[in-house]
Amino acid sequence: MIRGGKINSVEAKRDKQDAIQGLSINIALDDVKADGKNITISYTYNAKYEEGVGILKIQGEIFMEEEIKTAKEIVKTWGEKKTLPENFAELVLNSINYTCGTNGTLVVRTVNLSPPMIPPRISLAKGAGTAKA
Repeated sequence: MIRGGKINSVEAKRDKQDAIQGLSINIALDDVKADGKNITISYTYNAKYEEGVGILKIQGEIFMEEEIKTAKEIVKTWGEKKTLPENFAELVLNSINYTCGTNGTLVVRTVNLSPPMIPPRISLAKGAGTAKA
């Protein structure tokens, strides 16, 4: 269950006044820690405006709460494989995507970039394994 989150840093930059040819978004999970039933996930959200027009980079944390046993398993799996369980990963990625897409919209306006449109809800194909960082 998501308890909250925070954004630690934001960078937006427009390098060219050219037309934007596309937008690629990458969400990287940087670290996963647990303290009892509380889980903290550090992430970096990067939106790259093609062809070298600009960037949006947001670093933050999301705070989750799970049963202690589940929290320990999540951190153990992260430490060994740098993956998260499928259902948990979907929740985390969608939360990060929503948070950064909405907050990023306000930030990129100051440098005259279009909003990082919030793509549809992320869902992993059944049997595809686990989400990777």
